Amino acid sequence: MLRSGLLLGLFWEFGAEEGDEVAAPEMPFVCLTDFQAQARERLSKTTWDYIEGGAGEGFTKEDNIAAFKKIRLRPRYLKDVSEVDTRTIIQGEKISAPICISPTGFHCLAWPDGEMSTARAAQAADICYITSTYASCTLEDIVATAPRGLRWFQLYVQRDRQLNKQLIQRVESLGFKALVITVDVPITGNRRHDIRNQVDLKTNLLLKDLRSPKESSGPCLQMSSIDPSNCWDDLSWLQSITQLPIILKGILTKEDAELAVKHNVQGIIVSNHGGRQLDEVLASGERGVEEVLNILKNEFHTSMTLTGCRSVAEINRDLIQFSRL
Repeated sequence: MLRSGLLLGLFWEFGAEEGDEVAAPEMPFVCLTDFQAQARERLSKTTWDYIEGGAGEGFTKEDNIAAFKKIRLRPRYLKDVSEVDTRTIIQGEKISAPICISPTGFHCLAWPDGEMSTARAAQAADICYITSTYASCTLEDIVATAPRGLRWFQLYVQRDRQLNKQLIQRVESLGFKALVITVDVPITGNRRHDIRNQVDLKTNLLLKDLRSPKESSGPCLQMSSIDPSNCWDDLSWLQSITQLPIILKGILTKEDAELAVKHNVQGIIVSNHGGRQLDEVLASGERGVEEVLNILKNEFHTSMTLTGCRSVAEINRDLIQFSRL
């Protein structure tokens, strides 16, 4: 839901045809579900299935939603919450709230400006935007359109080590602040909707290589070029070629979290890829994107105020309990 809300926020005020602007909705959008409903009406079935679809039977995707529904808050009252500060720091960088845009590819499916619109919205909201290896805009265009934004780069480790090195050097030169290595995609998951819709990631989704515009030759990135042999021992090589903090995305077990610490990575992102990779694992429009982010920030501020938290540092496990549905 969060994935689709952020990505489909690009699309909410436009028709399904590129450039077709339609009237704004009569009722304002007040939550992410509103964006989801509008986008489902306007996106093509193939695009909707690609964005919203899970792997296999979709059990993990459904469990993700169910897990969030089980979370209940335990508010503490009679505290001075006349001033609430949602700001926090990640990897040494200040952001307006502990909300980030996770890496998702092919934003051009929702709007022609694609990731450029997403980057501008993230900059306006003062949050971190993690740019995908399979962005549908060049890295240079993303940086140029939102030069003050905080950006991390997500890397699918490629079979060609030289290509990995070139990409990492390139994002360093462009001012990206961290390298996010996705670890849960040695191969693409069994996404049945995409198979039925005959989705071709190379052609139908306008997959662009991420070579610099100045480069005229070299290998082109493809989903099939992801290295399935990538393992813990390869982290030392990645650490040797970059000064960027390395974050591992896709960690799901205590054992792997401990291994991440052992291998001196700077952080982990607990993620099951939105249920789009291995099914049955445990649950873990520029203007439109701005609206989605504002809703999330406002809801977070409201929740902090009503639970008696004046700063992010005051949020702790005592505020959370899980209900039995």
